[in-house]
Amino acid sequence: MWRITLALVASLAVAAAHAQLGLQSVRVPLNVPLNVPQVAALDRTLQGVDTQVDNGVLQNARALQVRTLIRRNRATLEADANGAAIVRNEIVAMSPSDADVALAQTAGFSVVGVRTLDGLDARVVILQAPQGLSTARALVRLRTLLPGGQFDFNHVYSESGAPDVTATVSADPASAAPATSGIRVGLIDGGIDDAHPVFRDIVIHRHGCGAVAVPSAHGTAVASLMVGRSTDFHGAAPGAELYAGDVYCGVPTGGAVDAVAESLAWLVHERVPVINVSLVGPPNVILESVVRLVIARGFILVAAVGNDGPAAPPLYPASYAGVIGVTAVDAHRHVLLEAARGPQVRFAAPGADMVAAKSPQGFEAVRGTSFAAPLVACLLAADLREPDKLAAAQAVSNLAARAVDLGAHGLDPVYGYGLVAADLGPDMRLAGLRAR
Repeated sequence: MWRITLALVASLAVAAAHAQLGLQSVRVPLNVPLNVPQVAALDRTLQGVDTQVDNGVLQNARALQVRTLIRRNRATLEADANGAAIVRNEIVAMSPSDADVALAQTAGFSVVGVRTLDGLDARVVILQAPQGLSTARALVRLRTLLPGGQFDFNHVYSESGAPDVTATVSADPASAAPATSGIRVGLIDGGIDDAHPVFRDIVIHRHGCGAVAVPSAHGTAVASLMVGRSTDFHGAAPGAELYAGDVYCGVPTGGAVDAVAESLAWLVHERVPVINVSLVGPPNVILESVVRLVIARGFILVAAVGNDGPAAPPLYPASYAGVIGVTAVDAHRHVLLEAARGPQVRFAAPGADMVAAKSPQGFEAVRGTSFAAPLVACLLAADLREPDKLAAAQAVSNLAARAVDLGAHGLDPVYGYGLVAADLGPDMRLAGLRAR
């Protein structure tokens, strides 16, 4: 009788955590003969250690990533009381009056930036703390000085998944997949390498980073899963028109609240009805206010629920009211061990055992809720061509009606309404990859 060992379970957990950080994966043998009862036993064993995996490995994995980012950029970043990354000495304010800004300046704060949110009739003002005052104390002082205002740290949000760097293959440059017509979909992420063959002849509108293109592995992968197309690969909406906001731009403070807010406003201004956000981070009152404004105007926000594990605290923006949180499943329709759970989960979609584009012209295996969310966004975009509050609600309801119920009956905290886009995750075999 073949036995499941704790060592194997631990190796699976470490492999999942490493996938989120882009580290070398732990390879589990795939040629061990298993019968049906043994597979069921393995599944029950893994289910039983979900919480242990979360507390021992998964939740700490992203915290380690954040600590490493801060340690390497101490001049510009620091941690808040909960360990989340924030821009050092900066406080963001949501649409403060000129009188409030003047009062803050009298108290020693200086204005170092203003993000005008044209599509939302709002603005985000970035205030620098007075010299000698910590960022935490600066926030307390502003909230005390102006109790009616909205102030928070300039939190930095991180990507919610990573490529598996051990498996790549060359791309076929020929574009053979039929184009999806009339769909416009938005993306807030890192930059896109539009020289990759899967983006040939696809219209990509860019925002952020000035006139400089700063391609990223994560942004390129997510974008390919949305609109990419070639002979052996196609995204969920191949050839659709993509509006992409780069909030990272290759700088340490990339992913900060003010940049995310501005990209959201740009997409609203461009009237892109469905927006995918595969980023995760802590709650932030400024981001919450912006998200509320976007949803109130009839736009759909789709966000990855994160990979900190089933017992981890909720991550944002996926956990804000009205946002469509997406979890990920593997090829066997099992929720990923690292995927977050809770009332924020609305849908499940493929997020493992599939490939995405890799610069300059290859594919790579990917894993994480980051890669499930864009599939759901494209399905909703096919049903919502213009922002409209009632139509947006109907599009979500229509998708829920088509979902395959995998967990407890009805809406549940593991799979939400159930699995959608089951046939849209690009199979590894399509790109010539094989499990090893």
